[in-house]
Amino acid sequence: MKKKSTLVAALIFVAMIAIILIVNATGNGNFAGTFWALVPPLTAIVLALITKEVYSSLFIGIILGALMAGGCSFLNTVNYAVLDGISTSVADNAGILVFLVVLGIIVALVNKSGASRAFGGFAEKHIKTKTGAGIATFLLGVLIFIDDYFNCLTVGSVMAPVTDSKKISRVKLAYLIDATAAPVCMIAPISSWAAAVAGCVESERYSGIELFIKAIPYNFYSILTLVFIIVLCVLNFDFGKMKQFEKKAEETGDLSSLTLSDEEERTLRVDGPEQPPKGKLYDLIIPIIILIICSIWGLLYNGFQQEGVTNFIDAFSSTDAYQGLPWGSVIALVVIVIYLVARKVITFEEAMACVPKGFVAMVPAITILTLATSLKAMTNALDAASFVNNALQNAQGLQWVLPALVFAVACMVSFATGTSWGTFGILIPIVCAVFPETSGLFFVGISACLAGAVCGDHCSPISDTTIMSSAGAHCNHLDHVSTQLPYAISVAVISLVCYLLAGLFEKAGITWLAIPVGVVLVIAYLIVMKKKNVSE
Repeated sequence: MKKKSTLVAALIFVAMIAIILIVNATGNGNFAGTFWALVPPLTAIVLALITKEVYSSLFIGIILGALMAGGCSFLNTVNYAVLDGISTSVADNAGILVFLVVLGIIVALVNKSGASRAFGGFAEKHIKTKTGAGIATFLLGVLIFIDDYFNCLTVGSVMAPVTDSKKISRVKLAYLIDATAAPVCMIAPISSWAAAVAGCVESERYSGIELFIKAIPYNFYSILTLVFIIVLCVLNFDFGKMKQFEKKAEETGDLSSLTLSDEEERTLRVDGPEQPPKGKLYDLIIPIIILIICSIWGLLYNGFQQEGVTNFIDAFSSTDAYQGLPWGSVIALVVIVIYLVARKVITFEEAMACVPKGFVAMVPAITILTLATSLKAMTNALDAASFVNNALQNAQGLQWVLPALVFAVACMVSFATGTSWGTFGILIPIVCAVFPETSGLFFVGISACLAGAVCGDHCSPISDTTIMSSAGAHCNHLDHVSTQLPYAISVAVISLVCYLLAGLFEKAGITWLAIPVGVVLVIAYLIVMKKKNVSE
């Protein structure tokens, strides 16, 4: 099947090149500002759906865009792809790339310190009920918001002893890990995800980080997923296939956890050998607080350097995340290393060994960000925004449906490719062109793209976050996917309704009303499901 999909993708690529060359040869080679401007990102989407592989799909999109922007000249194509695309992308996003690497290093440092185990010991002593164990797992997932990889690699090992003692199945633990990984990162202004989105968005009115923050209230899937978890834990029930696993755990003590060899255990850990038991609870909390404070400080410092800025709000609005985030994170890294070494929970040599490990952990994220922003550059070179804006002039009456449509498309692409970053990297340039920045639906449209990317990633069996959640909980991967799908789909349907309502409410200026409606729908849905479970 994989070879067949690769062959189909190759044929599509060759066919697209042939068509472009033929169109150019017939004298109709003015691709800019026409439908052809959308061909590169659309081709990338189609190829991603077919191959379920995002790197090659993005790269092929870049080549097609460069071919059209360069007038089908070989040298011009190479110049556009390499110089205007990839090289410029790396240069323009250098600050964000530094921030991602620093995050990876901090993740490795905190794991190496053994602080996560200290938290596990603390939680096991103080948590007495099944509801408490679920809420504690949720809170730890929210606390570790700087990166979803960090979340998945830490929460499972920390909370497994706690959830095991309360007879919570490992697939339920995997769901709690997965549902507080990407959804939390996508609504946290200081995270690797915020940095990635800021790098993919190009706006004349807003900085990348400002746009990300303004879009948070409309990220219905992420917000409602967190509401869903809290209500589910408080009501203390499950449905679908998850109910079977929870019933078996309660009645027989079979938690459906995998028995792993010592070698497999070591493979799952980011720091290799057994973590030293030196770290304390505050060795997990303090580094995160340091990172938050320094990153906010960096953003504000950069903002105050801009002309005419006199207050904190203006500073945050005017800041350049490409400069502020790396500025603050590098300072945070130095302080965290000094703190952990001074505490003697790790040695200086161990701290330095975390540097390459942190970089390696972020290579996939860096690659996707570079390719996605390069594709965006090709789309801009072909002036796709002009074509889309002109085309939408005849469909203004349907604007209210577009956020829901964007959400659905992003869900499908992310599910098929298993990556959120690649999905919003492909779709954000189109979304920015569809919704004028002066429109009340601009932030709703951006959020719909981000929420759909998270939703598809959450459901996808080939998502790295889904896979790591299974590994972190030590449960069968397919069991994790099949048990969490009913939960994720339930939230997705309610989110889709919210995006339709947001589109309708925009004309009345009450777009914000969609989120409380969504919260009410989640609570009502779970109450109905619990009553249905009792009657069965």
